[in-house]
Amino acid sequence: MKMTFRSRILASYIFLIAIPLIVLGLLFYRTSLQVVTEQAQKNVYEIVKKNNEILDTKLGIVDLNSLALFVDKDLFRIFNNLDPLNEADIFAADRQVSAILSKYFSQNKDTYSYQLWTSYFTFGQMLPQGDPTQSDVYRKAQQAGGKMVWYPTYDFVEMFDQPYLKEGKIDFRYLFSATRVLDFSHVNNTTLEKLEADIERPVLTISFKLEALESLYEESIPEGSRYLVLDADHKVAASSEPERVTQTYREPWLEQLQMESSGTRRLTLDGQAMIVYFDRSEVTGWMSIVWTPESTLVSNLVPVIRTSITLLAVIMGIVALIFAYFMADRITNPIKKLLGAMRSVGVGDFQTQIVVGTNDEFGILLQRFNRMNERIRLLVTENYEIKLKEQEAEIQALSMQMNPHFLYNTLNIMNWTAIENDQKELSKMLVCLSNMLHYTSRKDWGAVHLSEETKWMNNYFYIMSVRFEDKFIVKYDIDSTLYEYKVPRLLFQPFVENAILHGFDQTETGGLIQISGWIESETRYYEIADNGRGMSKDAIHAILYKESSSIGIKNTIARIQLTYGEEYGISISSFPGTGTRVVIRLPLKSEY
Repeated sequence: MKMTFRSRILASYIFLIAIPLIVLGLLFYRTSLQVVTEQAQKNVYEIVKKNNEILDTKLGIVDLNSLALFVDKDLFRIFNNLDPLNEADIFAADRQVSAILSKYFSQNKDTYSYQLWTSYFTFGQMLPQGDPTQSDVYRKAQQAGGKMVWYPTYDFVEMFDQPYLKEGKIDFRYLFSATRVLDFSHVNNTTLEKLEADIERPVLTISFKLEALESLYEESIPEGSRYLVLDADHKVAASSEPERVTQTYREPWLEQLQMESSGTRRLTLDGQAMIVYFDRSEVTGWMSIVWTPESTLVSNLVPVIRTSITLLAVIMGIVALIFAYFMADRITNPIKKLLGAMRSVGVGDFQTQIVVGTNDEFGILLQRFNRMNERIRLLVTENYEIKLKEQEAEIQALSMQMNPHFLYNTLNIMNWTAIENDQKELSKMLVCLSNMLHYTSRKDWGAVHLSEETKWMNNYFYIMSVRFEDKFIVKYDIDSTLYEYKVPRLLFQPFVENAILHGFDQTETGGLIQISGWIESETRYYEIADNGRGMSKDAIHAILYKESSSIGIKNTIARIQLTYGEEYGISISSFPGTGTRVVIRLPLKSEY
């Protein structure tokens, strides 16, 4: 007869709980004191190693996150552009730096503070440290030259020379810190950019309270045991004897342990037989040492087992059956729910959600299934919507390809008609219009050479000059080097159109549009200036920020910033009666 999964689980629990209990009860009476002691010794040793692994995991994450700061482009930008003498810049940078550090380190609940120290300001969380660059922590970081330094527990008052805090009750009196010098760099395209040589490299300092170390040992080591955490120089980072913390503690037996990395020893300390467990952290290099009296291990284990084994055997036999039945239900019920939900999803019902009643591993599994199912539903919906939009786009593209073709033929007929009737100016206007239409209806909307853009503008200016005879003239003053670079298509159109239609609407003659271009500090600048009637600050604000105003200019700004980044775009300067000046900023190296 084939057993169900629930039956196998039930049988397994009965076997794993009841049978080993009986066997261990029988073996106990034949087990010597030495075996009991060695087992206890192994358990405590594993606790010491596990504590170190837990600490290494937590601190290792901090170490990895600190390495990520080296290539953080936001920090690179902030410190590369920061003026240490500008107080407003410093405070603005402090807010940005605090947010960035919080992103990397706030998730670690053991982290007390995270800061960047410089000679002119302390970025991040504020502590009454005075000038931290005068501290030994800062000096050690500078000496390490970018490597992580784990500075053992120190007295905050003495380290930062703040004697007025000595009598106060502060929760950060004893801290240990991770610190390193940050030399930021940033990969721009394929070029590695580094901070300028004259820019001060900040020192990252992440501090932890002493309790982060103490809690690991005080809650895990056997009663009557003592512990010690030492760095390579025998400085005490944590101890079961608080008066030793921050002190240097040297003993011959400690010197011997420092020469090794991990293990156990039987030693006689203060006339008492001790078992010493030690393990070195792979992250900090600190040695964790726990020593326990042999008599404590034996007295805690042997009498309890000896007096309770018989009673426990009977009670646990009954409890094992009840517990096995309960656990089998706890395991199989969520699996049954999950299987039922998976069947529903298999037939296309992505609305299925499982009610989660626990926060254990099965509860987490069901929650993850619900999230996965919801994401699948969203992806299916998005995929459907995307396909609809793609079909609409294809239809629109076909229509756009047909319409210009029809217009080209119509304009061509009109042009030949104008030529036959000796209307040369009209013919030239039609040719210009045809060229403009061909330029704007091209399938590829990528960047174009500056010469193509100026050719389009010349066509546009000719048509407008015929419309507004003698109203304006156009002058160019563009650096010839700029013709080697590409610009977004129709980059200048909204601005020259505004100049003609709005800037010169009260001008009969004498209008001037000056189009200039130059390169400065790895940035391309293009300027469209006119001597029209100008506009007020409110009008400029409406053009740049109000939804209902100047769609063409807003689209141009959006295209620039999507292509090159938020730091590029346009600026408008104008005043009623003095004309308008529009400056466009683009990077020297195009992203197109």
